Amino acid sequence: MVRGRAGARRGGRWRGEGVSATTDVVTSLEAEETGPLRRCLVTGEVRAKHDLIRFVVGPDGRIHPDVAERLPGRGLWTLARRDIVARAVKKRLFGRAARAAVGVDEDLDQRVEALLTRRAVDLIGLARRAGLAVCGFAKVEAALAAGKAAVLIAASDGSADGRGKLRARAPGLPLVEALTSAELGAAFGREGAVHAVLGEGPLAEAFLAVAGRLAGFRGALAGVSEDGVSLQQRTSIGPR
Repeated sequence: MVRGRAGARRGGRWRGEGVSATTDVVTSLEAEETGPLRRCLVTGEVRAKHDLIRFVVGPDGRIHPDVAERLPGRGLWTLARRDIVARAVKKRLFGRAARAAVGVDEDLDQRVEALLTRRAVDLIGLARRAGLAVCGFAKVEAALAAGKAAVLIAASDGSADGRGKLRARAPGLPLVEALTSAELGAAFGREGAVHAVLGEGPLAEAFLAVAGRLAGFRGALAGVSEDGVSLQQRTSIGPR
């Protein structure tokens, strides 16, 4: 059991870092389901939805990740981190939060990573078909020079030299390094791609949110940053 003490409610905010799937936490989860914030069932932290992963209990009585946040049913939320999801599985916290006996796959963290990867690739593909994404060093460089880029993407297994050259041309853009060259290439119908950019708009916003979550499952080398500052928990595109 993960132990801790949930903070007292004051002025509409929770204080402290309770780490307990007790009745109080379950009640607060239910209360927050209709609001803009959600509570992690493992740590008790309240965060914006883009910082967390939603799970639901399916008709089969098993826990299913809902990375698109479209499945019916009350959501059960955890921070978007591999260790947090693994802890929820190990400590059987999904069943406590759901107040029911539920089935949970031991590799749930790997399932979440795979779903986030697929969604990130799909969003880039949608942007490409909308004329809002290009790949290849020359095309990326041209898009940066024209001021048409909102998000810079570099394959996690690509050259640091090439990444540095592009970063120098757009120091204020979010830089996503959460996908491999094969995964990035798949979004463009190619065997591989090392560099890409997305144009500004809802697809870029959605991609940044997914990439920030994915970075929590792929370690320090798969980051999302701006000017060296992590964007895993700060993923919106705002005025620059």
